[in-house]
Amino acid sequence: MESSMKKTMSNGSVHMDMEEIDNKFEEAYGEHNATEDQLITPWTVSVASGYSLLRDPIYNKGLAFSEKERDAHYLRGLLPPAVIDQELQERRMMHNLRNYEVPLHRYIAMMDLQERNERLFYKLLIDNVEELLPIVYTPTVGEACQKYGSVYRRPQGLFISLKEKGKILEVLKNWPERNIQVIVVTDGERILGLGDLGCQGMGIPVGKLSLYTALGGIRPSACLPITIDVGTNNEQLLNDEFYIGLRQKRARGQEYMELLDEFMYAVKKNYGEKVLIQFEDFANHNAFELLSRYSSSHLVFNDDIQGTASVVVAGLLAALKLIGGTLADHTFLFLGAGEAGTGIAELIALEISKQTGAPTEETRKKIWLVDSKGLIVQSRFESLQHFKKPWAHDHESIKDLYGAVQAIKPTVLIGTSGVGKTFTKEVVEAMASFNEKPLILALSNPTSQSECTAEEAYTWSQGRAIFASGSPFDPVEYDGKVFVPGQANNAYIFPGFGLGLIMSGTIRVHDDMLLAASEALAAQVSQENYDKGLIYPPFTNIRKISANIAAKVAAKAYELGLASRLPRPKDLVKFAESCMYSPRYRSYL
Repeated sequence: MESSMKKTMSNGSVHMDMEEIDNKFEEAYGEHNATEDQLITPWTVSVASGYSLLRDPIYNKGLAFSEKERDAHYLRGLLPPAVIDQELQERRMMHNLRNYEVPLHRYIAMMDLQERNERLFYKLLIDNVEELLPIVYTPTVGEACQKYGSVYRRPQGLFISLKEKGKILEVLKNWPERNIQVIVVTDGERILGLGDLGCQGMGIPVGKLSLYTALGGIRPSACLPITIDVGTNNEQLLNDEFYIGLRQKRARGQEYMELLDEFMYAVKKNYGEKVLIQFEDFANHNAFELLSRYSSSHLVFNDDIQGTASVVVAGLLAALKLIGGTLADHTFLFLGAGEAGTGIAELIALEISKQTGAPTEETRKKIWLVDSKGLIVQSRFESLQHFKKPWAHDHESIKDLYGAVQAIKPTVLIGTSGVGKTFTKEVVEAMASFNEKPLILALSNPTSQSECTAEEAYTWSQGRAIFASGSPFDPVEYDGKVFVPGQANNAYIFPGFGLGLIMSGTIRVHDDMLLAASEALAAQVSQENYDKGLIYPPFTNIRKISANIAAKVAAKAYELGLASRLPRPKDLVKFAESCMYSPRYRSYL
């Protein structure tokens, strides 16, 4: 430690406060390097009391504190005598998790671990990502949100309600971390396919940001989950004695937008131009409006619209190796014309336009959407919401999905309806009747809302479907062959996408960055994956995948003149890897 940073206390010990540590060790994120073992000691807490050190999740190592650390930081007697390493702690924790039969109990155990030992939590998640991803995110996080009032332990982010109107900047300053790079915010109105969960939607920002760290390497201290509570229209929650949010109907119109305007202004004022604000699970009528309203003044990203679109386009690009042709050769039919459906459709149209040089007005004609009233056609134009109007093509009116499949004869069927069991046997059989390898994507979450199951898709298509879903399904055996369903999970895209924006200092999101992310993900699918019928790579390599996505996104940002970090690093993949947070323990000596 440099002498200029030391302070001698009355007992002769050395004291260093955390602000000085932050200023001492700077790196790409503006704080101490997340990937190097700096000799940093949390003096503020350890000198005051070793007991406090054990209760600080950022620094606690549990039984992994060495003998010398126990002597140096007043931990003698506060821990059992055994000293075990992080790997053994991980094995023990995984053993305990696997003993829980109920997924929600595993979720609660993981949240408890995050609150007492942050590094061990992320090491578990990184090393066991395929097993734990369905626990910390969809589908289990959906149930956790539904029961959030009952399982609530302590705040894991900021709750900003109508009560805080006029003082949101002060509320942001209550959060202990100053160098925030990613905010995930929801108003809880459309949580997964579960509807309005109000304040209890906080489970989504918390879950998404844990994936930003585990899969994309963003430091935990740079992540801030926020729930904006404007009430709920869910009568069950309003009458629930354990509900933790405002007990009133949702604010709409001017009152709602004034709160959001103040929030966006305060975030930029407090954290600067380059903080990434990810909108999550807003209802359709607000999601499009907010993205349009702030995309020219803030670094904003809507995962439901843009992230879903990017991961699906990646799957389509990869699937071409299995079904043949180019994107322009295929016809796409969507069930669902909300945020996800129209967002995916627009990105497909942009990618076809990029590949063929045709205007998007022309490329949109290969893409058809069905909503709750039937096929979106020109005769419905005047009554359509603005985001559906580009998809109103000339065709006779058709009221149901099966009729649309028969008339349009799509090669690709995509479900974003949020309604389960809508890809019926007759729909899948119709797809298989005029396609050798029908591509079927049942994307709605959680599993209960999936348009069909993997088993149904393979069985009804006689094993010919190329299938992927939003939530995970187990492998399926049909006619002596094992099919491994892919998962079109946004977690493939948003962690690497966010890392690319942050490490390049990007100030605005551009559609070309989303296409760059799609192409980067598609390029990670190996021949071995294709041989199993997969159109997405396994999550076991997710950090490598994220680094490659980050590099392509950053490269596009530099190309478009939207990156502020200069000079541009020579090797963007290596730079991305060097920026990633490492969960291994540090030495406190």
